[in-house]
Amino acid sequence: MVTLFSPIREFFRKGDLILLSLCLMASGFGLVLIYSATRYEGGIKAVLVQVIGICLGVIAYMLLTFVDFQLFTEKNWKLLLGLSIILILLLLTPLGKSVGGNRNWLALDRIIPGFPMNLQPNEIVKLPFILLLALQITKIQDRGHDISSIPSVIQIGGFTVFMLGLIAAVCGDMGMCVIYSMIFVSMAWVSGVKLRWFVLVGGGITLALVILWLFILPETHFWTDYRIMRFRVVFDHDLDPLGKGFQQSRSILAIGSGRLFGQGYLKGIQTQASNDDALPARSTDFIFSVCGEEFGLVGCVLLLLLLSLIVLRCVWVSRHASSPFSAYVCMGMAGMLLAQVAFNVGMCLYVLPVMGLTLPFISYGGSSIITLFAAMGIVSSVKAKALPSWLRDRGQV
Repeated sequence: MVTLFSPIREFFRKGDLILLSLCLMASGFGLVLIYSATRYEGGIKAVLVQVIGICLGVIAYMLLTFVDFQLFTEKNWKLLLGLSIILILLLLTPLGKSVGGNRNWLALDRIIPGFPMNLQPNEIVKLPFILLLALQITKIQDRGHDISSIPSVIQIGGFTVFMLGLIAAVCGDMGMCVIYSMIFVSMAWVSGVKLRWFVLVGGGITLALVILWLFILPETHFWTDYRIMRFRVVFDHDLDPLGKGFQQSRSILAIGSGRLFGQGYLKGIQTQASNDDALPARSTDFIFSVCGEEFGLVGCVLLLLLLSLIVLRCVWVSRHASSPFSAYVCMGMAGMLLAQVAFNVGMCLYVLPVMGLTLPFISYGGSSIITLFAAMGIVSSVKAKALPSWLRDRGQV
């Protein structure tokens, strides 16, 4: 007999409860850090917004567990592509809002006065991007074509370049372009694209950047452009310590002052300060520095271990997927998380430039946390439809 609680029981029977538990633990850790990072403001608005985002994210996780995304993507790929393009182009309308030099946000409070969240299309579009790229790869392979052939690489690479160009032109968000690129690399690699392509393209990009850096940029005003300066200060920390290097200088100082066990929760000097010398963007881009200052090296290691377990769970689900499409989707999600964690931590440690990338499940952001739980809900749907062990073993004979 079907009852109101039947879908919930079905979720607990088939859904990936381990992945959900890991995501909730990471989000809980994030709430602890967000409260500390925003305590100087004298309110708990950020914590409440994040809690609402987590609750909505859990609902999305549960609902998406029951969706057959391979069938959905095959039937609605035009819709997914169209909505992705429209979402990004909406940033060019009066709803678009620039923060930190990038036009990344849709200000929903301009439609609904007092609405507590803004929408970040680039975060949302990552999910259809992964689904569409996985569909492209599987269609090429289903037709019996070599995924490493020139036409195949041009096809999957062309779609990726189109999305990167659209984001760069509309938003100017190079950090997000890097994440999309890493998603492509992870999915292309596991699908069988040969190493020579990565060496060829990576080497070409590196050579172009070196030529640009040494011979072209010094002759133009772009040499002092704020984006270029963000790269230059990474190689020379003394170049602009009070300007483009200020954020990362404060960040590495906060992490170093935490030492092994930290200064104590709610006792971090820079985290709790409200003057000009306080840690910047402490609830978003530099929340890892908050962890380092108040919980020390031990806290940072535990945080990274928790996020690593989420990535590894995505990889585990990928290896047990019932179809290549599902496996590629899970690896895309894993690549997305791994790249964002690596670049955010590298930014906080002053070994990578500031790119406006938040720490998954930890940083403050309503649309970000909902999108992350939705992404993991897609992984859960793959786990719910995984092949039984006896069938996997038989297929390997």
